[in-house]
Amino acid sequence: MISILDYNFSQLNNFLEELKPTQLLILVDENTHEYCLPTLLGNLETEIPFEIIEIEAGEDLKTIETATQLWEILSEFETDRKSLLLNLGGGVITDLGGFVASTYKRGIKFVNIPTTLLGMCDASIGGKTGIDHQFLKNIIGTFAEPERIFVFPEFLQTLPFEELRSGFAEMMKHGLIADEKHWNDLISIQDLTPENIFPFIETSMKIKQNVVEIDFKEQNVRKTLNFGHTIGHALESLFLQKNQPIPHGEAVALGMICETRLSFLENLMSEETSENIIKNIRKFYPYISINDFSSEEIISLMKNDKKNTDGNIIFSLLTAIGNSTFNCSVTIENIKNSLFYYQNLR
Repeated sequence: MISILDYNFSQLNNFLEELKPTQLLILVDENTHEYCLPTLLGNLETEIPFEIIEIEAGEDLKTIETATQLWEILSEFETDRKSLLLNLGGGVITDLGGFVASTYKRGIKFVNIPTTLLGMCDASIGGKTGIDHQFLKNIIGTFAEPERIFVFPEFLQTLPFEELRSGFAEMMKHGLIADEKHWNDLISIQDLTPENIFPFIETSMKIKQNVVEIDFKEQNVRKTLNFGHTIGHALESLFLQKNQPIPHGEAVALGMICETRLSFLENLMSEETSENIIKNIRKFYPYISINDFSSEEIISLMKNDKKNTDGNIIFSLLTAIGNSTFNCSVTIENIKNSLFYYQNLR
C-alpha cells in the first residue's frame, strides 16, 4: 500500500502502533542521514527501540559485500523476525535494504520511505529487491513487497537537480508505456523543479503499482516496465566498469531514445511518432557520448539481461505513445542501427 504523506507523519506513526515490531532498524546512507533522518526522527512518535544503520552513498555500494555487512549488523543487534527495517533513501537504499530484509532469517518486514524522485516513482514500488554483481545491474535479488511505502514530498527539496532529472526519466517511461495523458502532462513542464513535478508523482506511482498488481512475478505485462532498460542498463554497467558512473535515469533516457528508434526499426510505430518521442526526451536530457564502447561490447552485456530466454535479447518496445508490448526478439542489425542513430544525434 502506498501512502502520500502530508507534513505530519501520523500515518507512519499509526502504522507502527498497529504493527508493534519488536525493534526498528533505520537504514540510511550518508546523504539521507544528514538531510532526511532529522525530519523523520523529529516526527517519529514511538516507544519501539530503534537503531540507525548508515552506509556510504552510491550505486557502487549495492553489492554482496555491503549486504553481508548489513546481515552481520542485524545479527549483532540480535534482530528477530518480528523486527522492522525502515529504508530511508533512494533506489540503492530501497533495493539493498529490501534484499537484506527479505533474506535475513528468511525474511523480516520492511518499509520504504523513498527520498528521491527515482525512489518514489520506481525503485520503492513493486517488490523487486536486488544488488549488483560484477557490474551487472540487479543480477541478484528477490521478489519481496514492503509492508508499506510512505512518500513525503518535502524530501524532494533536498535533491540536487541531477537526481531530480534522473527520477523524471522513469516518470516519462510510465507515460510512454501506459498513459498518453501522463506523457503529455510531463513534456509540458518547462522547468524540472519539485513544485512542477510533484502534481504528477502519484499518477506515475499508480501506473507502476497497477502493472505490478496484475503481474507481480514479471511473467507478462510487468515486462513493459523494462522499456529503455535493456540498452540503458548495459550502458550504465559499462560506465560503472570505467569508474565513470552515470545517473540511472540518464542511462534510462539514453536507452529510451535507442529503444524508441528500435520500435520504429522493428515496424512497431511510425518514424514520425518515434521522432516526436525522441525530441521530447532530448529536451530534458543531455547527450552522453558512448563512442568509447563498441556495439559488440554493449550487445554482449545485454545478453546477460534477466529478461532474456534461449540466448535471445528480449526487449519491451513501444507501439504508440501510451502503448507498449513485450517479449520482442529483435535483430542484432537493428540494435546496432539504434545505437548508431543515437551516436549521430549530436
